Amino acid sequence: YPILFSSTTTSFNTNGLGRLTDASDCKVIEERNGSFELEMEYPMTGIHFKDLTNGNIIYAKPSQNGKLQAFRIYRIQKRIGDVCDIYARHISYQLSFIPVTKFSAASCQTALTGLKNHATENCPFNFTTDITSAGTFIVDKPDSLRALLGGQEGSVLDNWHGEYEWDNYNVILHNSRGSDRGVQIVYGKNLID
Repeated sequence: YPILFSSTTTSFNTNGLGRLTDASDCKVIEERNGSFELEMEYPMTGIHFKDLTNGNIIYAKPSQNGKLQAFRIYRIQKRIGDVCDIYARHISYQLSFIPVTKFSAASCQTALTGLKNHATENCPFNFTTDITSAGTFIVDKPDSLRALLGGQEGSVLDNWHGEYEWDNYNVILHNSRGSDRGVQIVYGKNLID
């Protein structure tokens, strides 16, 4: 069951405000280098409904084999009946609100380290990569840390490519996430429609 925490929580090793056992549906959608969001249906009669407020954190498992991840509630939408839709974004979206000042770097790891070192606010995130190639990364005007990671021209992702893994307060840029296990998709064998 997902666990609900207050908005100021940074360590998720307790039961927080409680387990959301009344949730009727909870799913996480992660796009490659894109959105990472949680959608949940919760009854207004549920024991923790009053604690489901914007800013609070839902700690949930994004996939069967994935580790528990923190998602911050950003919208609560009431439907007809006694059910609400709860929408939450991965905790890494906090990076959008951390500005970074000017600097330059010559490798992917030094660029990621520089983003943290040149943040103008406290940055609780850790950055790692397995990409070792050289390149040029320049921040010529202040910008948000998340925008500098990817999604715009000149970002870390634009310079070195790769695939991000968002693991709570750890941001990992992989050369390639997953592995090629030689499986082929063949119509009639493992593809039906």
